Amino acid sequence: MTAIRGQPPGRTGRVWLKRRLEVADRGSTLLETKMRILAGEQQRFALLAQRTQRRWEQTAADADRWMARASLLGGRRGLRFADDGRPAQVLLSWDTTMGVSYPSRGRVVMPDPLPDAPTPAGAALVRARQAYRAAAVAAVDHAVATAAVAAVEREMAATRRRLRAIQDRWMPRLEEAGRAVAEALEEQEREEGMRMRWAAERLGRRQR
Repeated sequence: MTAIRGQPPGRTGRVWLKRRLEVADRGSTLLETKMRILAGEQQRFALLAQRTQRRWEQTAADADRWMARASLLGGRRGLRFADDGRPAQVLLSWDTTMGVSYPSRGRVVMPDPLPDAPTPAGAALVRARQAYRAAAVAAVDHAVATAAVAAVEREMAATRRRLRAIQDRWMPRLEEAGRAVAEALEEQEREEGMRMRWAAERLGRRQR
């Protein structure tokens, strides 16, 4: 195997390879720790996403039921007056774990009623409006949890690739290069030993 780029020759190269192998081993340990922490976070967010999905589905179904009642009692004209067309806003808070940024909380800001807005006609329409507000909050909670799962899973995939690159490619290359250097040094030492013995034998014969 060819030497690694930047590898010095001889015994200096063996020390150089050993140090880089130690660094790679520490990096592998850190990445394994990061994977364990991220796996725990991924499981936590996945469970949260399941709970928020159920909540969202329940509140959306409740809102649809109240809207159907309001439509039957007040007709389409009453529904048009109940909507002024202004959208709600979503404000996000962010957290970071092991270098991964993800949304941790979403707050839904509903527009205040206009001063001249007509009062919703009927209790069913009032309940429908309240139910849709609750459904919007639940939808944002589920979106936040889902986004957090996706962010953590992307980082887990990237960390897994880096870990495999170190463990499956970089460390074996360093180990193989280290063995090659060790074998070359052993061969060099044997050759030097043979030359020294040969020189000693020649000196002995001359002195006789």
